Amino acid sequence: QVQLVESGGGLVQAGGSLRLSCAASGGTFSRYSMGWFRQAPGKAREFLAALNWSGTRTYYADSVTGRFTISRDNGKNTVYLQMNSLKPEDTAVYYCAAVWGFDKVETLATSEVEYWGQGTQVTVSS
Repeated sequence: QVQLVESGGGLVQAGGSLRLSCAASGGTFSRYSMGWFRQAPGKAREFLAALNWSGTRTYYADSVTGRFTISRDNGKNTVYLQMNSLKPEDTAVYYCAAVWGFDKVETLATSEVEYWGQGTQVTVSS
C-alpha cells in the first residue's frame, strides 16, 4: 500500500504556471507507475499524464500535451506536474494516482488506478 499527498495547488492568472507535487509513502516508490488526473465541477475525472518507474516513458492527454510535464524524483518519493500556459478551463481538483508495476503507463491512461491522493485545488482566473 502507498499513501499519496498532493500539494502546490492555488490561484493563478490565465497564462501563468504552477507545479504540483505528490509525495508518496508506505511503499517502494520506484515500483509504482504514477499519473495525474483532474476533475472539474460537473465533469468526470479526466486523465492527464502518466510515467513509468524511471520517468523514461510518458503519456499525455491531448488537452495538456505541450503545456503540462510529468516527472518524478525517486530519491524524494515524489512525482510532479509542471503546468504552463494555464487556462480557465484548467480549473479543477488535481489528483495524484499510482499503479503497482514498473511500466503501467497505459493502465493509468485507461483510469485503472489502484491508489489515489486526496487532491489539490487549482483555480485559473481569466
